[in-house]
Amino acid sequence: MHTVELLPTDEVSARVRALWDRLAAAGLPSLATHQHPTNRPHLTLVTAESLTGLPPLGLPLEFTLTEVRMLGRALVWAVMPSSSLRALHSAVWSSIGGWPPSPEFEPHLSLALRMPEQSRPAALDLLATTPPLSGTFIAARTYDTDHRTVRDL
Repeated sequence: MHTVELLPTDEVSARVRALWDRLAAAGLPSLATHQHPTNRPHLTLVTAESLTGLPPLGLPLEFTLTEVRMLGRALVWAVMPSSSLRALHSAVWSSIGGWPPSPEFEPHLSLALRMPEQSRPAALDLLATTPPLSGTFIAARTYDTDHRTVRDL
């Protein structure tokens, strides 16, 4: 499988990494502890078997990070689903046959994966005062899940 990931500016990445560090310093799960060299803040736009037919991504793209919340078992910083971000997602998903086979899209930047249920209240409380942040996606990459490698798009 291959992802299409949008990458924010260094400033936004630093703010996300600061939240990762706050979680880790509090003894909570965090992507700060994920040591793979490809680990960096990103928005996964779509996952697909192939990138054949990938349309132009039209970057840069402005966005707003809104609230920190749970998305399933992941702690995330939600991205406001603007009309331009939704249009990009739809165009990419329909062009390359994204997975899963439905266009549901909850844009976010991940802060922690597989957050244990008993840790969720503490994590949400710790980051409850995180203010919204405006930023720009300036680049894109693909992550090959089979080989655990990335390539710029």
